[in-house]
Amino acid sequence: MMPTGWRIVKTKYAAHAFDGEGARLYGGRWNSPGLRMVYTSESLALAALEILAHMGKSSMLAFYSRCAAHFDDSLVTSLDRSRLPANWRTYPSPSELQFLGGAWMAAETSVVLEVPSVMIETESNYLLNPLHPDYASLVIDPPEPFDFDPRLIS
Repeated sequence: MMPTGWRIVKTKYAAHAFDGEGARLYGGRWNSPGLRMVYTSESLALAALEILAHMGKSSMLAFYSRCAAHFDDSLVTSLDRSRLPANWRTYPSPSELQFLGGAWMAAETSVVLEVPSVMIETESNYLLNPLHPDYASLVIDPPEPFDFDPRLIS
């Protein structure tokens, strides 16, 4: 079975969920602004948790879509956790993480980098490099509506 990277995005952005533009514009835990990167999670539930961490009101729960990218195990490199700084789970995140993500992208060793999730450190997120030559080998499903249970934020 092929691993899947899950994203939950606002429906108005779903058609471009895998272009890395949002990360390029704003940066993220694993990339500096200017670098295209696509953040995904190993499960739909973890993707939901990652989104919920940034929400404040139940009115923000509407109009989301789930998106999935499937890829072969051979396309994945796992980050050696011993390379993480002691404060890797803090917010805002330490700049060393952006350095690690940028170095991985520049080296082009793989199209997918498996990293630990800050939300649940025993689970993983998958970072996708949309500029990697193997990016076209990912199988991207069409977006589907995703509804959050309003009890999650009350």
